[in-house]
Amino acid sequence: MRRVPAAQALPDRARVGARLREIRKQRRLTLKALSASSGVALSTLSKMELGQVSASYEKLAAVARALSVDIAQLFGAAGAEPSPDDAGAPLAVRSVLASAPRYDTENYDLRMLATAFPTKRMTPAWGRIDARSLTEFNDFVRHPGQEFVMVLSGSVRIRFETGESIALKRMESAYFDSGVGHVYLSTSKQPAQLVVVMSPA
Repeated sequence: MRRVPAAQALPDRARVGARLREIRKQRRLTLKALSASSGVALSTLSKMELGQVSASYEKLAAVARALSVDIAQLFGAAGAEPSPDDAGAPLAVRSVLASAPRYDTENYDLRMLATAFPTKRMTPAWGRIDARSLTEFNDFVRHPGQEFVMVLSGSVRIRFETGESIALKRMESAYFDSGVGHVYLSTSKQPAQLVVVMSPA
């Protein structure tokens, strides 16, 4: 199984960490206060800001909710936070996968899409699934809302904390309650690639 070397992922972890720190300071929040409101451990938040850890989507989403920002803002350029009432908001934005903000975790390679669109009601992303076993995860991933996924290549099995699972092949899709713990596992020879769209509760 091909893994992305940690050195390639560091710049994006550092960028996400810098944005997190910038937004937290704009909100005049201490790490302790953000930890209390997000439910993410203070030590983890500190490591996230320093770019020392690849946090799961679940933790990033929890921090974004606590900061009252779209999760995509954690992947944007410094000072890029859009105004909800910006009269110049675009009708549409185009994303190019090769230049999309990248965020690697132990088990997934994620590219965040449409990050420039203000006041999004959905979070779209492209993903490559490296994980193949539940033992590769510390826990199931949970975040408020709903999730849609379509497999672009390869095949995956989505395992839920209820014990249920669903298998998907190329061009098959699923829609589920993302508040229920879940993980994606590649079941094809090559890591599966997919598009996933997440919506808040």
